[in-house]
Amino acid sequence: MASSLFDKMFVPIAGPGDAANTARVIYQFAYEDSAVIVVHVVEKGEGVPDKASVEQRREFAEEAYLSFFEMFPSDGPTLQYRTLYGRNVAITIQQAAEEENATVIAFVPRVGSRWLKFITGDVTTELIKRSSIPVIALPKEQKRIVFTHDT
Repeated sequence: MASSLFDKMFVPIAGPGDAANTARVIYQFAYEDSAVIVVHVVEKGEGVPDKASVEQRREFAEEAYLSFFEMFPSDGPTLQYRTLYGRNVAITIQQAAEEENATVIAFVPRVGSRWLKFITGDVTTELIKRSSIPVIALPKEQKRIVFTHDT
């Protein structure tokens, strides 16, 4: 079989809220024999107390994985889950994707204003600038509108 961009997909999720939508979108691009590695990054503070305990953050990651799993059709590729820990989310994702020999980092962007991204840092931009692996921002799932006409 020829190599494909979607052979080994590295799929970051932020939390349970975006995990379900991401699962539905990723399924449309994955092949039956693709490897899909779903990751959540627990961001570590730099010399300051963390916002939540490590255990609370692990539970949050588990909720996100469950949300992804529940929405990913069972006839799809096998899923793997990995919780990552790091100070910089983009660098953590990029390094782990390289370690896994991923063929693509694929995600569905979260909604956010430019101002918020400026203050908190834009993970997408940093991933694109740093990654040696292709980074693809996939479209959000759209509700399908069916047009009918009266005859």
